Amino acid sequence: MDEIRLRPYQSAARGAIQSEWAAGRRRTLAVLPTGTGKTVIFGKVAEDRARMGERVLILAHRAELLSQAADKIAKTTGLGCAVEKADEYSLGSWFSVTVGSVQTMMRGKRLSAFPKDRFGTIIVDEAHHVLSDSYQKVLDHFDAANVLGVTATPDRGDKRNLGQFFDSLAFEYTLPEAIKEGYLCPIKAQTVPLTLDLSAVSLAQGDLKAADLGTALDPYLEQIVDEMVNAGCHQRKTLVFLPLIKTAQKFSEILTRRRFACAEVNGESTDRSDILRRFASGDLNVLCNAMLLTEGYDQPDIDCVVMLRPTKIRSLYCQAIGRGTRISPGKDHLLLLDFLWHTDRHELCHPAHLICESDEVAKKMTESLAGAGCPVDIEVAEAQAKDDVVQQREEALAKQLKEMRSRKRKLVDPLQFEMSIEAEDLANYVPAFGWEMAPPSARQLDALEKYGIHPDSVDCAGLASKLLDRLSSRRAAGLSTPKQIRFLEGRGFKHVGTWEFEAASSMITRYQSNGWRTPAGVDPLSYAPTSQRSEEVYEPWTPAMSY
Repeated sequence: MDEIRLRPYQSAARGAIQSEWAAGRRRTLAVLPTGTGKTVIFGKVAEDRARMGERVLILAHRAELLSQAADKIAKTTGLGCAVEKADEYSLGSWFSVTVGSVQTMMRGKRLSAFPKDRFGTIIVDEAHHVLSDSYQKVLDHFDAANVLGVTATPDRGDKRNLGQFFDSLAFEYTLPEAIKEGYLCPIKAQTVPLTLDLSAVSLAQGDLKAADLGTALDPYLEQIVDEMVNAGCHQRKTLVFLPLIKTAQKFSEILTRRRFACAEVNGESTDRSDILRRFASGDLNVLCNAMLLTEGYDQPDIDCVVMLRPTKIRSLYCQAIGRGTRISPGKDHLLLLDFLWHTDRHELCHPAHLICESDEVAKKMTESLAGAGCPVDIEVAEAQAKDDVVQQREEALAKQLKEMRSRKRKLVDPLQFEMSIEAEDLANYVPAFGWEMAPPSARQLDALEKYGIHPDSVDCAGLASKLLDRLSSRRAAGLSTPKQIRFLEGRGFKHVGTWEFEAASSMITRYQSNGWRTPAGVDPLSYAPTSQRSEEVYEPWTPAMSY
């Protein structure tokens, strides 16, 4: 009965986390989108470790997250939790699991009361906060513990990559996977044809300054309500995010005048629970907040999100939009209203950043949505953007190949290799962990050159490792080499990277026998070997380097 309660991906995540710790990678990360049950997963992991005789600490930065974690663990595992926050203490408790407030536990006197080996496992909820000083102080104290971080987005606004702390990515479940498998609802994004000028907004702590944003938004609030009316928000349960409490209150007043059943809620609201109850029951259909409800708020039937808090921080953006991605009876999609934020100074998050791994694809998708004029399914938009980017890359590659032929380069450019073997994971690769960002080692560069890859264009150790793993696997599978690819594609053949080694070798032999001229009856543009073999399916990325 234990496993029946878990969805397949939750069970896979649970096993992958334990495997990372068993392999000695003590600090590992699990990435799953909002609404897919991260608390259930780490609750089961906590149960596993407790059954092994360990004490487990679950760290969070908000009281709501601690309460949710304790309640979910009790429901899914039957385990009770001790609490460490404010005037509640866990020392002396017989419970194996403790939920602790990081703000409380970071205090010197409170922290020093715990033996350093008190906890064998620490689980950090909303792990995109883990690099802050408060979390680091607690984690440094319990420095021998295994650590699991769970988050919807593995990045931070201050650009300090989580790979500086975590050793590995144990498991990742993407938003498209969750939508495809029916665990989250589809998202349709609509770009609103209203340009809001943010050029005067400054930065604070890596993101747009909230005070400046409130001032910048004020002149547009009436027009934004017009657009909400046009989008049919009167008939939707809508959550609106704004930068300041006073801006949220002003916007709520405008919406109420325009016959929306609306209220504003903030951390000081004395009637907060009543407002949330009325919104849940349907007495209210619009709820405005100044980023209060980005984490820990669960109202599954929200079917429209209006993001009036432009941000550079992907994790913040995804958390906010994630309030509307849960499935609910009668709800067939989430409508996401996006705005044409005008700024020459800042790169802001848009719906594309919920789904696109590549900045290049995200930019193309954002341009496409802006010109659509209607709601567009973000998965459809991303697929089209990918096709557009591939076409642009192929055009750029054709130009590059022409230049390469004129220079008679002996080595293959990595981009040509990646495009030829149709390796999207290589072409769109973005380093995630600290070791991946380092420059390639001399050994890696030498190995790449021996394989026939020009090493100068490989700018990080992570990409070098992935390339070398792929080259080794291709050699074992009997597929074409980079040098064969360079020669044959230089003569007009397409996607030689999908050919078998013997087929490529045979064609090169025919060229040699024909005085290096195209053999009779061969049209390189349409030619395909009579027998082709698809590449092997490669295992998911692992941070352990082979080279």
